[in-house]
Amino acid sequence: MLLNKLMNKLDEKKERIIEIRRYLHEHPELSFQEEETAKYIRNFYNEVPVDSVETNFGGERGVVVTIKGAKPGKTIAIRADFDALPIKEETGLPFASKNEGVMHACGHDGHTAYMLVLAQILAECKDQLKGTIRVIHQPAEEAPPGGAIGMIKAGVLDGVDAIIGIHVMSTMKTGHIYYRSGNTQTGRSYFKLIVQGRGGHGSSPHLANDAIIAASSFVMNLQTIVSRRINPFDIASVTIGNFDGKGTFNVIKDAVTIEGDVRTMSPETREIVETEVRAFTEGLEKSYGVQCSLEYNNDYPVLNNDLEVTEQVCHALEQASIPEVEAVLETPPLPPSEDFAYYLEKVPGCFFYVGALPESGEAYPHHHPKFDINEKSLIISAKAMAAVVASYCDGSEA
Repeated sequence: MLLNKLMNKLDEKKERIIEIRRYLHEHPELSFQEEETAKYIRNFYNEVPVDSVETNFGGERGVVVTIKGAKPGKTIAIRADFDALPIKEETGLPFASKNEGVMHACGHDGHTAYMLVLAQILAECKDQLKGTIRVIHQPAEEAPPGGAIGMIKAGVLDGVDAIIGIHVMSTMKTGHIYYRSGNTQTGRSYFKLIVQGRGGHGSSPHLANDAIIAASSFVMNLQTIVSRRINPFDIASVTIGNFDGKGTFNVIKDAVTIEGDVRTMSPETREIVETEVRAFTEGLEKSYGVQCSLEYNNDYPVLNNDLEVTEQVCHALEQASIPEVEAVLETPPLPPSEDFAYYLEKVPGCFFYVGALPESGEAYPHHHPKFDINEKSLIISAKAMAAVVASYCDGSEA
């Protein structure tokens, strides 16, 4: 049976997965700059019996690997991301980042490590596979517009029947796997507003037009969008992360730059928030006599897991009886955004989560300088993805 063979081979490669993860953790690269990581991934496949390896996929550094089974069947895509973040690492790990100011603070090193070894084992077992497996090594998940867009435009989903992804989660219990169908992670929007007033001396405010006063009014009014314009049963957040009004105590500021982050769980709510932000901007000009320049970008959409695919994923995980897995549980919606959502707009699929709470029990959130994962989550991720792939592609004789 294919699944048993995959599980046994993964057990044999458990330490290799950790070894790869630690190497990648030491050598992180930022989104759209992952030159050496992409080379490492490509070189890994030099001795692996895959059917094809395509590099620089989508005009960036994506690597797409094709594994064709001995029998006809569906085409299943499995994806792992490999970019890091502009964060100075503070973990104190013996394999901490060697690239100053860059860190794998989201687990993408682990995603790539388990996927490489799993792909190798799948290729070695392709005589027992039916259909085709497309392994997507994707760059630039962290930075908009995201690496998924270019890969989709280049045809990475052509002929794909379903796509599956995993994210390790430092705040979820190791040994637990979490799933959800429907809207699962928020969509994300970004805006930048420049408020242009007229500067002056603090002693003569009547001769100036204070941009800080106008911008502060905008920030305060913005909070009414969620409280007064969004259905209480919907989900939305509006955050001002940057208010650049620094100056001198006795100088009236002539211009202020504001940057904001919006998270929503439906296209309709996303549209409401954008409409209201634009309305407040127009109102600011009329109320305060300032000039406003607004940049508003909707990037990652809401991540929507297909019901049928999610049910198959859940069934496959439960039936696999993976020894390291204590429970397969449904998760509530998750607030972060993820560019895997772009794939799910094109083909049915499922993005699910593997608990990676450190053994110390002290969990730092993703994107934190002290972020770390329990490396037991890597073999769990590999076996979980193997179970799902086998549910689609098991062509072994009974």
